[in-house]
Amino acid sequence: MIQLRYSSGKIITENVHKVGLLALGSHLENHGAALPIDTDSKIAAHLALQASLRTGAKFLGILYAAAEYSYVKHGKHVAAPILVEKRLKPTLEAAKKCLDLKTIVLVNGHGGNVPIKEYLPALEEELSLKILFNNKIVEIEGPHAGTGELSIGAVLGILDDTKLEEHCKFKEYPEVGMVGLDEAREKSEGIDAGAREILKNGVCVDEELGSYLLEEAIEDVVGNVIKILDEDYKGKSN
Repeated sequence: MIQLRYSSGKIITENVHKVGLLALGSHLENHGAALPIDTDSKIAAHLALQASLRTGAKFLGILYAAAEYSYVKHGKHVAAPILVEKRLKPTLEAAKKCLDLKTIVLVNGHGGNVPIKEYLPALEEELSLKILFNNKIVEIEGPHAGTGELSIGAVLGILDDTKLEEHCKFKEYPEVGMVGLDEAREKSEGIDAGAREILKNGVCVDEELGSYLLEEAIEDVVGNVIKILDEDYKGKSN
């Protein structure tokens, strides 16, 4: 039997190998003219990978499906319970078995995934696995496909800045700020407020803002990992 060297490399403690980081995004969701349909997935994967590099926690990649509120229609998604049972559960089962994990941090980059939180306690019990849901970037980036996401996209290199003027043609791209998604605006005060903000102020690209948002979100995930280690291993480190 090979003796694995868990203490090697840049890690904050050997115990960090018991923690996995799985990104949640959306691969099929319109983001206007200037951002790709898998913007949320690219952002979430970046956050999870960077937090993994800083802590040594296991980077598990990204889940290849996403949920959405029934009244938000700007992409292809599955219902939250299906996402949990048919996509998330098998992924976590395999990760736990193969990597001997005790805790998973779900690094979420898509607001429509938030409803899965209500199913996580039952999943934790079924899998005997602690699951944390990190939603920081969704909470701070602002309206859908707005200034925050555009600025992040510029930093990550996924923004086509030649299409910025076209981006706010809301009849063609109603998902920008969800300005043209009438049902979503009627059902959600938060969505309507974001749409009103876009209509009033428009959008812009600010790479300093984009870098700030990414760093805030990465550090929040890192904080989750450190808190897990403090709680489960009493802060013991190398």
